[in-house]
Amino acid sequence: MSVIEKIKKQIKNNVILIYMKGTPQSPSCGFSAQAVQALSVCGEKFAYVDVLENTDIRNELPKYANWPTFPQLWIDGELIGGCSIILEMLENGELQKLISNTIKKYNKS
Repeated sequence: MSVIEKIKKQIKNNVILIYMKGTPQSPSCGFSAQAVQALSVCGEKFAYVDVLENTDIRNELPKYANWPTFPQLWIDGELIGGCSIILEMLENGELQKLISNTIKKYNKS
């Protein structure tokens, strides 16, 4: 399986997925820590990929996503953005609404 195929599969198989540096329990950068904290406020489970442990993904995902930095939040197959976008969405209530609506959509299926 190519790296791009692996990325596509991860995005498809995880409704809420964050590509980050480190783990949610032990983030390795401040931006990843803030993004995880924002996601945690929403109260739903999310998957993660530690790009420091997956250098192939760290190298290829920015090209695939056309987004140069980490973290990267993907919800329902769509790139939402990085830390500043995640925090802005949390602040204005959009993140909670998007996650809630997405979870509802999948619970109906």
